Amino acid sequence: MTENRTNFLNRYVLIPLGYYIIRLYLLTIRIRIHNEESFTTHIEKGGKAIVAIWHQRFFGVIGYAKKFGTLKPSAIISKSQDGNLIAQVAVRLGIRPIRGSSSRGGREALAAIVEDLAINCVAIHAVDGPRGPEKVVKAGLIRMSQLSGAPIVPVYISVDRAWMANSWDHFLIPKPFSRILVHWDNQISVPEQMNGRTFEALRLKVEERMIKGHAECDQSVLNET
Repeated sequence: MTENRTNFLNRYVLIPLGYYIIRLYLLTIRIRIHNEESFTTHIEKGGKAIVAIWHQRFFGVIGYAKKFGTLKPSAIISKSQDGNLIAQVAVRLGIRPIRGSSSRGGREALAAIVEDLAINCVAIHAVDGPRGPEKVVKAGLIRMSQLSGAPIVPVYISVDRAWMANSWDHFLIPKPFSRILVHWDNQISVPEQMNGRTFEALRLKVEERMIKGHAECDQSVLNET
């Protein structure tokens, strides 16, 4: 009975309340977008994409993600207790959660994402989550793109003022009235056939490109202050 009551409170009271508080809070943040049209044009022409982000930086763009709710993007979300809460918030944003992670249900989640991309057009993937190491692109991203045929689209998210959590990725929480820059990079295509050396070289290429892209966006935001 206690567990049922807790689940009821989480689902119908705490999560909806928390969601709207976060949405109101994020309305104080100014978001500037670069190169989004390269992504939207690709999708409008019938293309598919895997949107690649760092786990550290997704919180500040929760409100912005709502814009793409009509695309019903999928995302792998951990099977943990925290993941249960995140999954329910994701549904409110129009994101379809696929449960699993590199540590729990990873193969099943990867297969489910690939199957999903055969029907739908967009998946969102935190490429270094859920446990890190920080800013290391995991092989699952490359494998996902290789099996689905959907190109990788890195997205860089920079904020001028943020609190930093004491977590493995130093998770960023934008401060009220801060400014965020969201830059959509160009597509990275992944060949269907690769040997181990080519696979690792491509993984490193994506990782280096994302590190460099975020560094450039961070500097651009700082130069505007």
